[in-house]
Amino acid sequence: MRNELKASVTKRLSRIEGQVRGLARMVEDDRYCIDIITQIAAVRAALRRAEDEILKDHVAHCVEHAVASGDRADQRDKIAELVALIGRVER
Repeated sequence: MRNELKASVTKRLSRIEGQVRGLARMVEDDRYCIDIITQIAAVRAALRRAEDEILKDHVAHCVEHAVASGDRADQRDKIAELVALIGRVER
């Protein structure tokens, strides 16, 4: 992972970590269910954005490198990884 992306994702994950701690406090404080669910949706959206950044970086560097290398086995492996990932993420 590129250094600038690593810093960005680490920062994003730290914010998400704070959101999750806030959710735990909301539950402990018996906050209104809809407010808790709204915050859970916000955490999921933030995680999706982090996932998207990492996936784009993977395609732009790891997959692109495999394609440029001409190594058919590496190309097949990278494509198979992406297909498997999409299958897992879609569930």
